[in-house]
Formats: sequence, structure tokens, C-alpha cells
Amino acid sequence: MNNKILKGDQKIHAFVSFFLLLNSMVYAQNLPVSAYGMTYINNIALYKKSIINHPEKEMVPIGKIRGLALDLRYATPDNFTHKILYPAGTATSFLRKRVYQALDSVAMELFRQGITLVIFDAYRPYSVTVELWERIKDDRYAANPAKGSGHNRGIAVDLTLADANTHQLLPMPTGFDNFSDSARQDFSGTDAMRKANRELLKSTMVKYGFIPLSTEWWHFSWPATQDYGVLDLPFQQLSDWGKKQ
Repeated sequence: MNNKILKGDQKIHAFVSFFLLLNSMVYAQNLPVSAYGMTYINNIALYKKSIINHPEKEMVPIGKIRGLALDLRYATPDNFTHKILYPAGTATSFLRKRVYQALDSVAMELFRQGITLVIFDAYRPYSVTVELWERIKDDRYAANPAKGSGHNRGIAVDLTLADANTHQLLPMPTGFDNFSDSARQDFSGTDAMRKANRELLKSTMVKYGFIPLSTEWWHFSWPATQDYGVLDLPFQQLSDWGKKQ
């Protein structure tokens, strides 16, 4: 009897797995495809379908995290392109819920030490990644649109540290978007204070599950990149959708 029940359960499990796989294949076939061959999500209806069975993948605004400040460089000309790439007045950014929770833990630990996290970038629409790539075309410093970016998937963040009392940025080996060897995580040709600040940021982010990018001390990403779809949703659409939940 038990063996028969077990075999029945195995059949049901196999059927459910096949149905979910078939459903995901049909869903993927309905996604738009970029000129670089990347499928992406470009409207709220598709986004809702992508998270309906995965609430941990919901995009969450990060601005409410205690001990975190926003300095979204692509919403200003203060970036390497000297152009505003996000809509004027962009007030927050987003991360997937699981990544948001990890960043919240990072911010809490550092805030107890009198340090604030300063966010340069988090979610980045896929169309902006295409624009950045067409300016640089160097995958050491920009994501290839054929692969998509952790930022497009809502699982990557660019950030630094500031004094929580004075709000002054702590010294780091370079500024943001510095495309030189000085920006590497293992660059040794800098002073002890900058090394210590870089290592504090890195060690705390790694402690809570983030993976550092070797060429950029400010860039960290969540693992399992391919588990998250590429998004090209405007910030305002994500904000409006979130307010309805």
C-alpha cells in the first residue's frame, strides 16, 4: 500500500514539475527579445506573471531601509556619461525582496558602527544597460546586453560608505565609475584608510550573501543570477504597482 501511494505521489510530482516547466517555456516565448537576443520583461502584466509563484522575487523600494542614503548617480549628470539616464526626480530604486532583506541587514550592522550606506545604483532598466554598453563595449566595466546585468534583474547594487553623523563619504581607493585598475577589489596601491574602508564594505556585504565584482570595489550582486528575469520597467511603473499592493 505504501509503495503504491509513493508511486502515485511521484507521478503527481512529475506531472506538476512538467506543467510548471511547460508554463515557464510558454511564458518565456511571449517575452520580447532585444536586438542583442536577450528576453526581457517590459510591462507590469508580464512582471506580475513572473512573480506570482515567487513572492521573494518582488521588486521592493529600498529608500525606507534605515541607515541608507540614496545618491542615484544616473538620475543626475554626475556619472561617467555626464548625462541624466534616469527620469528627473527619480527618488528611489528597487531590489528583489530577498536581496532587499540582505541589504537591510548590512545597513543595520554598519549603522550600529556609525556608518551609513550610500547607494549609487540598484535596479537599472535594461534599456539603460544597452545605452551604457554602446558607449563602453568593455565587459570589465559594463554589462553586455546579450547577457543582461544584475542591475537589470534587481539583484545588484553599487554603493559606498558615509559617516552617519557628518554624512561625509568615507575615503575609498577611487570614485564611482572609475575604469582603472585602482578600482579593483585587490588594488594595493592606496593608503591604509582607503583599504580599510573598502574591506569593511566588502566583508560586510559578503557576510550577508553578496558577491563582489573584482574590477569595481562598489559593485555587489546576489548569487543565482539566472533565476531572475531581466526587467525594462520604468521606475514610476514599479512605484505605482507597489502602492497598489
